[in-house]
Amino acid sequence: MMTFIPKLVQNLLEILEDNEYYDVIIEVGNDPYVKIFRAHMVILYYRSPYLQRTLSTNKRRDDIILTHIKLPNISPETFQIILRYIYAGNLSLIEYDTLNIIKILVAASELGLQELITNIQSFLIKNKVSWIKQNFNLVYQTCFENDSFSELQNFCTDLITRKPENVFRSIDFNSISEKCLISLIQRDNIQIDDIKVWEHVLKWGIAQNPELPSDLSNYSKDDINILSNTLQRCIPFIKFYNLTSEEFLNKVHPFKLILRGSRDGFSSHKFHKICDGIFNTVSIIRVQGSNEILGGYNPTIWNSIEGYNTTKDSFIFSFKDMYNINNYVLSRVADEKKAIFGSIDFGPTFGSDLTIFGERYYGLSHCDSRFYEKRIRETSYYFSVWEYEIFQIIKN
Repeated sequence: MMTFIPKLVQNLLEILEDNEYYDVIIEVGNDPYVKIFRAHMVILYYRSPYLQRTLSTNKRRDDIILTHIKLPNISPETFQIILRYIYAGNLSLIEYDTLNIIKILVAASELGLQELITNIQSFLIKNKVSWIKQNFNLVYQTCFENDSFSELQNFCTDLITRKPENVFRSIDFNSISEKCLISLIQRDNIQIDDIKVWEHVLKWGIAQNPELPSDLSNYSKDDINILSNTLQRCIPFIKFYNLTSEEFLNKVHPFKLILRGSRDGFSSHKFHKICDGIFNTVSIIRVQGSNEILGGYNPTIWNSIEGYNTTKDSFIFSFKDMYNINNYVLSRVADEKKAIFGSIDFGPTFGSDLTIFGERYYGLSHCDSRFYEKRIRETSYYFSVWEYEIFQIIKN
């Protein structure tokens, strides 16, 4: 069989450059960076599933000569590369820097070019490992925002598991989104000490607020509140219960352990003696006879006077198994006027959704579903407290 592929490719590219027989106008980019491309419906229709759907939806009427398409999410420079691939069926990735290759990958996904998606992922994993490690945030966010990038997703997941320090030390780690950060730290199989995870999360939180001092010892009360608000969604995923007292003393800032049941006693009176009047506390409770962890964040004060405290910023959480932190529940306030409950007879209590109660907290604590968005335990049965700790977010 005789083949004439090179000549065919040449002719197709000549068609692309033709300024006379085109029948599609493509407006690419956003103002002020918009460029008009001319193309041919029959080629676009059979080469790109996305453009096929677009052309089918906007079928040309007999009285209209040209069909118009807008692609605002793709840059003109990237689309020019993609368009040549659509016509010629080839693309030399070594001609482009890695950041541009990522842009080509994202554009290929939008246009449904699966062949290109597969090959670009393989090229990056084979040839650009060092760049991926240095720019992990960009790659991680890109691949997990798109289900088409399964090869890159698997590569990133493996990298997180085996060499998490490379991820946390990447040059753009501090710009990672909160959602991506939580997806990183909630993994239970990453090979890194829990205290290291906390240190990196703390650095990330400070980086989100460039107006804050870099030295925690110089923090004002307002600075502490800003940082604690930034980190509030991350806190439930930090395994504080795995840290030693020395690690808390030397490394955990600006959180300070103010009460530990096994050290200070399991009683509501002791709780109020130590914790009343203190703002910004995190309670962590381990359920007796299980690996279950419960807890909550209270930005207001604890007090012994019976009644509710109002706040919209508290939340409660649970881990069904402390060794499998993917199985968690995070619940925010639904009725802010009843977010926190105080009484001399109760330990740390969040509405009636997480209630710590009873002599030595034995057998009478429970979780209901009333004042927070969702239930954090599957059952309303009473439980006993095996250990509990209260941390204050303070100036260190």
